[in-house]
Amino acid sequence: MRMLRALRFVAVAIALLASPARAEYPDKTIRIVVPYTPGGFNDTLGRIVAQKFTDDWGVSAVVENRPGGGTLIGTDSVAKAPADGYTLLVVAFPFAVNPSLYAKLPYDTLKDFAPLILAGQTPNLLVVNNDVPVRSVKELIAAAKAEPGKLSYGSTGSGSSNHLSMELFRLMTATSMIHVPYKGSAPMVTDLLGGHVQVAFDNVPNVITQVKAGKLRALAITSPGRAASLPDIPTVAEAGVPGYEVGVWFGIVAPAATPPDVLARLNAELNKILAMPDVKQKFADQGVEPVGGTGERFGEHLRTQIEKWGRVVKESGAKVE
Repeated sequence: MRMLRALRFVAVAIALLASPARAEYPDKTIRIVVPYTPGGFNDTLGRIVAQKFTDDWGVSAVVENRPGGGTLIGTDSVAKAPADGYTLLVVAFPFAVNPSLYAKLPYDTLKDFAPLILAGQTPNLLVVNNDVPVRSVKELIAAAKAEPGKLSYGSTGSGSSNHLSMELFRLMTATSMIHVPYKGSAPMVTDLLGGHVQVAFDNVPNVITQVKAGKLRALAITSPGRAASLPDIPTVAEAGVPGYEVGVWFGIVAPAATPPDVLARLNAELNKILAMPDVKQKFADQGVEPVGGTGERFGEHLRTQIEKWGRVVKESGAKVE
C-alpha cells in the first residue's frame, strides 16, 4: 500500500513538472488597437499607454490603427482576439452609440468586452470655417434655418461624438444640415480648414490648436460650464440652446474572458499611468481631464451612455451614412 501511494506521489510530481506553468503577465508584446486614423486623441491615448507599458513593464507595447466601418472593424477584431490581456482596445463615445445606430453589430458591446478604465473626458467645440459668415450660435441657427440643407457638417464617422453632438443640436434647434462623415478627425479637420465642409463639433484636443491660431472660429463648447483653457468661449446652452450638453469620453477595454487577475493588473497600471505628472500634462495640453477608477465604474458609465444616446438616436432619426 505504501509503495502504491509513493508511486502515485511520484506520478503527480512528474506531471506537475512536465506541465507548462502559466507565465507571469505580461511576458510578450501587448497590442493596443485604435479603431481610428492617427492624429486624434484616441490615437494619442493609445500611444501614451503603449510607451508607459514598455517603460514600466519592459515588454514591447504597440499601437495598431484599424479605422473604418464606423470603428466596427477594429472593435470586432478585439472582440474576437484571444482573451489573454495582450490585445486591448481604445474606445470612445461611438462605442456606446453604435448599439442603437446599427441594426446589427458583429459583437455585443456589453457581453464581449471587459471594461478596464475610463481614461479621460473632454467637451466638444462647435467650430466653423473662417469663411462662414456667422460668429455666434444664434447666427448659425439663423443661417441654417434660412437655407435648410445648404450648410454641411463634418464628423469622424456615423455614431461619433461629432455626429451625435450635431444631431442633438439639430433636434433641439429644428435646423437642417448635411452630414459628411470621415474616417477620423485629421481628414475631417483638413476639409473643414479647406472649406469643403463648413461646420463641425469636434473634441477639444483635435481643434484647439487651429482655434488658438485663428484658423477656425469657435462658437461654443458642449460642457455644462466654460472651460478654463478657453474662458472666452460660451457653452452651447448659454449661447442659445438651453439644456444642451455633451460630454466626450475615452476608455480602454479588453476581451470579455480575460482572466480577472490580468484585468486587475492592467487596471492598476492604467491608474498609475493616469496619475503620472507628465501624462496629466499631456492630457491638459489637449484639453482632456484624466479620470481613472475601477473597471466596474467604467462599466456603469457605458450602460448609462448606451441608454442616453439610444434615446437621442431614436428621436433625431440619426443613421449610418
